[in-house]
Amino acid sequence: MPKIVDAHARRQDVVEAVLRIIAVDGLERASLREVADEAGLAVGSVRHYFAGSEELLNYTFAAVVDRIVGRLQAGIPAVRSSAPGSTEQREAVLTLLGAILPLDGQRAAEACAWLAFRNAARIRPFLAAEADRSYREVAAVVGQVVMELLPEDEPQERLVVEAERLLSTLDGLCMHALLQPEWLTAAMCRDVLDRHLDGLGANGR
Repeated sequence: MPKIVDAHARRQDVVEAVLRIIAVDGLERASLREVADEAGLAVGSVRHYFAGSEELLNYTFAAVVDRIVGRLQAGIPAVRSSAPGSTEQREAVLTLLGAILPLDGQRAAEACAWLAFRNAARIRPFLAAEADRSYREVAAVVGQVVMELLPEDEPQERLVVEAERLLSTLDGLCMHALLQPEWLTAAMCRDVLDRHLDGLGANGR
């Protein structure tokens, strides 16, 4: 009896192969053949699931976005259920924001791919829609965090500016932690975010 292959699991194996290639050699090397070799599959097997390299890369980008956004969204209930301005809320916010940073091997691989795909979307139109979704969905979570931290009567203009400022801080930390991991440790990332929250006025309403 032929072995039944779990299509979703096989696609995830291929995604992990793409992530490993990007982390070591960059997005440019992630061709169908290279990905098949990395995954230990024949090229024909990869083509069974992906029509070509564009579909493969877009699928991988979407998978990375889903993972990152999923981790961020999972932290929202703890932020909302904590008393405004409390130590518990501050810890919940720091935990949520840390979900986007490359603080372990898996998150580092995903962050590396996330940044690479977003940059590539500037010149690869097939990645543009996913890059736009990436920005919108991450920004939406960050915006929710800012709304929880600032007074309810805060002007909309400030909410938007503070959300963008926090989003920019996260982007910078993500990139620097990938480039200088020995210096920008998890503790340093936390200290930077903690100081940012002080500047946001997150100690109380």
